[in-house]
Amino acid sequence: MRKLYFLVLLIGCIGGTLRAQTYSIVIKGGQVIDPKNNLNEVLDVAITDGKIVQVAKNIDASKAKQVVNAKGMLVTPGLIDIHGHVFYGTEPNHYLSNGLTAVSPDGFTFRVGVTTIVDAGGAGWQSFPAFKKNIIFSSKTRVLSLLNIVGEGMRGGNWEQDTTDMDPKMAAAMALGNANDVVGFKVAHYMGGTWTPVDRAVEAGKLANMPVMVDFGMHNPPLSLEQLFLKHLRPGDIFTHTYTLLDDNVRETIVDEATGKVKPFVWEARKRGIVFDVGYGGASFNYSQAIPAVKAGFLPTTISTDLHTGSMNGSMKDLLSIMSKFVGMGESVPDVIKASTWTPAQVIKREMLGHISVGAIADVAILTMREGNFGFYDKTGYRVEGKKKFECEMTIKGGRIVYDLNGIANPLVVR
Repeated sequence: MRKLYFLVLLIGCIGGTLRAQTYSIVIKGGQVIDPKNNLNEVLDVAITDGKIVQVAKNIDASKAKQVVNAKGMLVTPGLIDIHGHVFYGTEPNHYLSNGLTAVSPDGFTFRVGVTTIVDAGGAGWQSFPAFKKNIIFSSKTRVLSLLNIVGEGMRGGNWEQDTTDMDPKMAAAMALGNANDVVGFKVAHYMGGTWTPVDRAVEAGKLANMPVMVDFGMHNPPLSLEQLFLKHLRPGDIFTHTYTLLDDNVRETIVDEATGKVKPFVWEARKRGIVFDVGYGGASFNYSQAIPAVKAGFLPTTISTDLHTGSMNGSMKDLLSIMSKFVGMGESVPDVIKASTWTPAQVIKREMLGHISVGAIADVAILTMREGNFGFYDKTGYRVEGKKKFECEMTIKGGRIVYDLNGIANPLVVR
């Protein structure tokens, strides 16, 4: 009887412990910045079964399997990079479509707080099945696709000039058949002097009810940005590489180089609903465009990397580095976070992402704002001194800790 008594007591204690641990993770004492819900205050966040279950002051940490001390840190939604190139492969002459210039996503996302990345045009309707099998299905990062209007995808060279391979009906059919993974369409690198790629991508966008991202301008003289914004694109379509100045007069700029003013039709396009994306890349960001634009209040709608091997080791680095540059140029931290979380979620019509609402998917980035002397430069070598720089302490994707820089979870491993 005595053994039975102690057995019952032990089972009761174990049961009470299990019942007490009602949360998977509780994040304690961080500055929660959630633009969707207008939050910017010290709060706790509780996560269970992959979802946010409570956002409040003084959540009982004894009920959590893991506790994260985020005091002095920023707690934000998981970052969303809507312009990357992650259709990595080993095929020769495939550039960003199953080629070596793209990168494998998991090595370049979680360590900078990114939980969702959109491959911008690497796959077209013909190559998308391989992208889905090899990258989307095999990645821990949430990978989505802007489907290239070119069926072969972003293979470079003559493949991207072939207007006979720009089929809006086939592109739309592939997108609608894979609506969980495809969020829109992409036009890029076309060197001809016609509107054919843009118009066919927009036609696909209309058929699928999805936005189009345009990497525009490789022709001398360049086609008119005013016509692009006001006559060819729709509200909700995306102009990427917003702050670039290319040599050889192949792309018009948004800031008049003579006056330093944002062109009037650019403001009109913003009012019309055109999305202006950073798309930093290896050659697609100039301080000479960004500084006067930001000073005038022309802030980016969305902040993105154009991640690939040619940009990550250049001036771009990663999404947090770009965000730090915009803070350095005078944009507020909450606005920078909004342009990297909730706004891109809305642009790609994935409103279940990009916020820390009760019931939302538990994608969370925990960041520190380092203070010191930092150098931020662009492709031309123009360098700006900065005093603040974002760093990722932890990334939680779908309620699981996938990156912990300094071991701030307690316990580190749940057994």
